[in-house]
Amino acid sequence: MTDHFNAFEMSPVPDGPDAVAPGPFLGVYAMPMFVRVATKDMAASTEFWVRGLGFVDFFSIPGQIVHLRRWAFQDVLLVPADDDPTTPAPSTVQIFVSCALGEIESVAAACAELAPGSVTGPYDTAWRTRDIAVVTPEGTHVTFTAATPFVPDSEVGRDLASVGIVAPESGRGGQ
Repeated sequence: MTDHFNAFEMSPVPDGPDAVAPGPFLGVYAMPMFVRVATKDMAASTEFWVRGLGFVDFFSIPGQIVHLRRWAFQDVLLVPADDDPTTPAPSTVQIFVSCALGEIESVAAACAELAPGSVTGPYDTAWRTRDIAVVTPEGTHVTFTAATPFVPDSEVGRDLASVGIVAPESGRGGQ
């Protein structure tokens, strides 16, 4: 573990309980990773991902692909579902999307309005995040996750310290 180092400067994730979301990133880059989601209803899926989850339609080729994006490195490609019976069924994948703490409630409300019953939470985790779990119209499981304030002398802080995760030395990294 000695090869690890603080590299928060390259992350688009804002830090702190009052952090403001950076908004959609509209630059063109070679995507280091992306998610491909097959859907039988491109219009309904696009509407949910845009109006509910806060992505933008970065570009589209009608009937072929919708490239969605939120922040830098949060890319999703919607593609038509393949009706070929020889194509294996996709496994259930859970996608985690970082967000600012202040976005959790509004994303949950927007998704619940678009698809009642699609949202679970918000709920807090043992690793100091507040999350909502959303099931999109095409059945993708998306968890929006936001860091909560790190309090070293809390139960969570002590639990993390017991496994070697301690308060960062600098002002970035979970303060």
